[in-house]
Amino acid sequence: MTKTASDRFTLRIRLKLGPDIALGPGKADLLEGIRDTGSIAAAGRRMKMSYKRAWLLIETMNRNFAEPLVETSKGGAGHGGAVLTETGLRVLGLYRSIEAQARAGSARDIDALEALLSDMSNRK
Repeated sequence: MTKTASDRFTLRIRLKLGPDIALGPGKADLLEGIRDTGSIAAAGRRMKMSYKRAWLLIETMNRNFAEPLVETSKGGAGHGGAVLTETGLRVLGLYRSIEAQARAGSARDIDALEALLSDMSNRK
C-alpha cells in the first residue's frame, strides 16, 4: 500500500483566536487526553506534562471561551475527575477537522516539496 502525503508528514496548526488564547496541537491533545482518561492529571502524564501546567492550560481555555471546555469534580474518597463539556467536545472536533482539511488540501504541495528533497536513505 502506497503511503499518501498525509501519512508521511506532520502538519502542526496553531490558531491565534484572540489576544490571550491560541489553540494548537498541545491543547488539542490535552483535551483529547481528558476526554479519554477523565482526568487532568492522567492526561498531563500521558503528555509528560506536569499537573500544574495542564491545569493552567485548562484554566486559560475555560476563561477565554464563552463556555468552559472542561468541568472538574473535587477529589477525595470518590476521586475527582474531569470531563469535556459539549463546548469542549465541539472545540476539539472543530480543531481536528481544521487539521484534516489542511492536511488534505496541502497533500499535493507537500508531495512537490518532498520531491525536491535530497535522498536521505543513506544518511544516519
